[in-house]
Amino acid sequence: MSQTSVHSPTSVAEFILRNEGHSSTFKAILSFCLLLVTTFHLFAQDSTQTTHVQLVPVSEETIDTSIVQIFIGKKNTYKPEPASSLSKAQIKRRVRTVAIANIAGYSAIMVGLNAAWYADFPRTGFHSFNDDKEWLQVDKVGHMYSAYIESRASMELWRWTGIERKKRIWLGGLSGAVYQTVIETLDGFSAEWGWSWGDFTANILGSGILIGQELAWNDQRIKIKFSFHKNSYSDAQLNQRADNLFGKTLAERFIKDYNAQTYWASANLKPFFPKSDLPEWLGVAVGYGANGMFGGFDNTWKDKNSNTTIDRSDIKRYRQWYLSPDIDFSKIKTRKKGVKFLFSVLSAFKFPAPSIEFSNGKFKLHAIHF
Repeated sequence: MSQTSVHSPTSVAEFILRNEGHSSTFKAILSFCLLLVTTFHLFAQDSTQTTHVQLVPVSEETIDTSIVQIFIGKKNTYKPEPASSLSKAQIKRRVRTVAIANIAGYSAIMVGLNAAWYADFPRTGFHSFNDDKEWLQVDKVGHMYSAYIESRASMELWRWTGIERKKRIWLGGLSGAVYQTVIETLDGFSAEWGWSWGDFTANILGSGILIGQELAWNDQRIKIKFSFHKNSYSDAQLNQRADNLFGKTLAERFIKDYNAQTYWASANLKPFFPKSDLPEWLGVAVGYGANGMFGGFDNTWKDKNSNTTIDRSDIKRYRQWYLSPDIDFSKIKTRKKGVKFLFSVLSAFKFPAPSIEFSNGKFKLHAIHF
């Protein structure tokens, strides 16, 4: 049974907006928590790695030529890692610790998610729901971001264990897609949601972006980032609609308001221009967002008090593209662990800076973009 067989498009959009916290809230929180965990790697790295640099023998770490050529056009030119000084016993203990932490932590979150959301709605046979046209695909980019951040955090945990490079990349890199797919599967068995092939594809893409860069460069030269600004809607009716759908608090708006979210592909410039005098932390970012959205599919909804249909099709729904300078905090060198912790968290978010917006066929300059 498909989702559209239960609800009309308008009511589906209404329902999803009322319950958007079901999946996006969870994924945002999970992504953020996993990113914080990467600091264990930053703290442990100082004591587990020697000061010299050792190139990985080509015979052990030969990268598939086609993958490398797509990214850098050369063979085996990825950035080498510092050699690990961990013993086999230490590696084994750390692998066990990370595996248990992943299983226990994720299981606990899933139990909580089930109790908070799925338990309140009837179960059905597995079914799908096509939501590809919702929110001008901003939610799909959000899925990609979540999978990327989860994969990146998990990969750093596996790096901390000292396991082989490719194992670390594949174990960590696929984690985001696996975490998201489990949730997507639960959606497929819930009467109020459904499996979304669009979401699944975005999840795979997010993990793939991390894996591809790590295999080619042993680095994340292009990081997927997020920024947010609180929208104020001048129209009283739209303000009421936004409060009902996106929430009134800043935390709710941060998670739910697709009109206020921007997702970025932020490229660190120095690795692409190694002979230049560019600072290692300088980057340039391309962003995507959308505006004018007061429903998943369109701008019509039912007023709860009067039970009448409100049609605000006069509000144009449109895409926004941005270009902006950025800072890659992970490239700023420091010996202080607390600062490393902060930089690790900040590297998941776009630094506020001026931007050029292209939308509705016109360019617009923003003095500062959040």
